[in-house]
Amino acid sequence: MGQSRSPLGVADLERLAARGWRGADEEPLGGWLLRAGGGFTGRANTVLVTGDPGRPLPEAVGVVAAWYRDRGLRPGAALPGVQARTADAAFADAGWTRDEDVLVLTAPLVPGPGPAVPVELSPGPDDGWLGAYRHLGNALPDTARAVLVNAPDAVFAAVRPDPDAAPVAVGRGVVTDDWLGVSAVTVAEDARRRGLATAVMAALTRWGAQRGARWVYLQVTASNAAARALYRRSGYVEHHRYHYRWAPD
Repeated sequence: MGQSRSPLGVADLERLAARGWRGADEEPLGGWLLRAGGGFTGRANTVLVTGDPGRPLPEAVGVVAAWYRDRGLRPGAALPGVQARTADAAFADAGWTRDEDVLVLTAPLVPGPGPAVPVELSPGPDDGWLGAYRHLGNALPDTARAVLVNAPDAVFAAVRPDPDAAPVAVGRGVVTDDWLGVSAVTVAEDARRRGLATAVMAALTRWGAQRGARWVYLQVTASNAAARALYRRSGYVEHHRYHYRWAPD
């Protein structure tokens, strides 16, 4: 991976990434995007704040809150980059609490050698894959599969000790335009430090290149030092950050 500058700005990259990780229910609010996916992941269950909502910000905050509560979800907002600062202040004024930063990392997609261990690539996640993926350390809810497969060109990578065994490492890739989005990279605790995450990444980037992707992006929480170090060694650089705000319970 090189370190060339991304051709997309913050808002454009966030909108592109939203097409690769979608809720089942989406609705525009001016330039914002309301998203609901049964509560699985912040990315599929928060309003993406880019552009102008087409109404005063305090009113927009109220519309967002009502939209999510109508769906039985805690209202949330994803606020990327400096362009969202004014909106962020409006959510803060309404008492919405702030989560930690999430880093969006990018790199030119330059496929390297094949993975050092066999990596299985499938168009959908089987039960073993779903059991191996831990989102924020937690097992997946029943709504997860619908979010994971809701993309036109997605692939699910798995490393298995043998063909009939449960995966010990998994990851998801999705191609949108000429970008590969990588997510859900998880390695079982007793299989770490064996290069399995690197193998999953290698398989996904080669798959993305075969589909015409020229750039790759991924998201990682600021507190995940091990993953940040892995991606830094692989040539990823920080494009921008975002954070979530959540309405009071």
